[in-house]
Amino acid sequence: MSDAANTETRPARRALPPLMTLSDTAAERLRGLYTSGHAGELLRISVSPKGCSGMSYTMSWVAEPGPGDEVVTDKGVTVLVDRKASLFLIGTVMDYQTQKLSAGFTFVNPNEKGRCGCGESFHV
Repeated sequence: MSDAANTETRPARRALPPLMTLSDTAAERLRGLYTSGHAGELLRISVSPKGCSGMSYTMSWVAEPGPGDEVVTDKGVTVLVDRKASLFLIGTVMDYQTQKLSAGFTFVNPNEKGRCGCGESFHV
């Protein structure tokens, strides 16, 4: 059977969701950080064992992508994702929220199965 005929019988592959996307407010906040105190750096997102539910989001500033980093660009802003965390983060939306007494980046992760009571950690 030729490759062309074989291709026609295979079901079409479903497109994978993006590894991570940024909300408009997260992109705006990162633009501000990239042009001020963290000019020349990139935000690196990873997942580490921590807390009562098992995993926690970790963010750090780096000068350049490492060999194990996935480069994610959304809304003209680039963030890095540790390749070891990518399976836990597929489809995640990074947001930036401001409340009365706090402000910070948050993650809406469709892979989360639950969070601890204090919100510090999650499990998949």
